[in-house]
Amino acid sequence: MLEQEPDLTVVAQAGSVAEARRAIGAADASMDVAVVDLGLPDGSGEELIPVLRGAYPRAAALVLTYFSDQERLARAVEAGASGVLHKSASVEKVIEAVRRLHSGEQLLSLEDVFEALRLVDQERRKDREVWLSFEKLTDRELEVLQALSDGLSDREIAERFHVGTATVRTHVTSILAKLGAASRLQALVLAVRHGLVKID
Repeated sequence: MLEQEPDLTVVAQAGSVAEARRAIGAADASMDVAVVDLGLPDGSGEELIPVLRGAYPRAAALVLTYFSDQERLARAVEAGASGVLHKSASVEKVIEAVRRLHSGEQLLSLEDVFEALRLVDQERRKDREVWLSFEKLTDRELEVLQALSDGLSDREIAERFHVGTATVRTHVTSILAKLGAASRLQALVLAVRHGLVKID
């Protein structure tokens, strides 16, 4: 649809983060506006925005997304997105946004930007709090957490570490308390999300 517009030229297309990185590096013509999808098969389009801006400092990024996750959109804004549209937006609206960005307009208000930065700051504070709670875990509690991620039962964990099942349950109770988790599953989600344990 963009190619059909007489004043617009599509200089590159990509269906993944990897393809987009190669396209940005190999483009013969300058890229003025990039339409970036957050939901790509091999990652998030938000990581492409700094790459684009590094290669073409004056380029603008228009993010298209199905997501309504404000924190994810906030990270895209922090990465340098100049505009955000939902994928339900009409083609005409997308083309209008591309033209406006090319002319130097900002589609995001200062209020939008400040709200995005506030959300990112909140997320980082949560991450810091989680890491501080991880630092409270003992070496054995970390081992038990990994064993849980391996799908072992209390009995199997007890056998692995040559302790009683009551001791395992004591460790699990301590892990939940230190992480502020309501369940084993929530503790595992936190640990996996932050790379504390590995899932095979």
